[in-house]
Amino acid sequence: MLFQGCSAQAGKGDSQAVAALVNSGNFSFRAERATPTNYDVINVMNSLPNTTSTRILDLSGSNYSIDVRKDKLDVALPYFGRVFNPTYGNTREAGYRFTTKDFTVSQSAGRKGKNIVKIKVNDQSTVDEITIEVFKNGRAFTSIRSNDRQPISYDGYITKNEEPKEKPQPE
Repeated sequence: MLFQGCSAQAGKGDSQAVAALVNSGNFSFRAERATPTNYDVINVMNSLPNTTSTRILDLSGSNYSIDVRKDKLDVALPYFGRVFNPTYGNTREAGYRFTTKDFTVSQSAGRKGKNIVKIKVNDQSTVDEITIEVFKNGRAFTSIRSNDRQPISYDGYITKNEEPKEKPQPE
């Protein structure tokens, strides 16, 4: 199972394949770790028994991701930190979970051959901009700038989008 998960990382180690995947505009960011910036969250994490003094939360084994397609953006990421305008009773709003078709993507070259993808979301009140820094080996660092929350960042990797499964047609 572990080998299958590693092989699913498109372009891991192949810088040309990674660049082609990002340039295609159809890729997924799979989150493996979250790094909150809120010291209240960090203090709570440090007070738990058998924990080390770290502010990184392990998300491996989960299905947290950002799926970028030319016509649609799907975001499903957890959030740990302070929310300035909470919505009560709606647990769906607890993290970043939305699908939109109203977004713009811009790309630029960074230092040491990395690609920087900036996604401006136009129809979400909580998210202003998502920045994904893609390294040559397929690893990625994502940060989300929000209008009503403290910043958070994620580490993970880039992979090909999974093709949507077609529903069987009734006979």
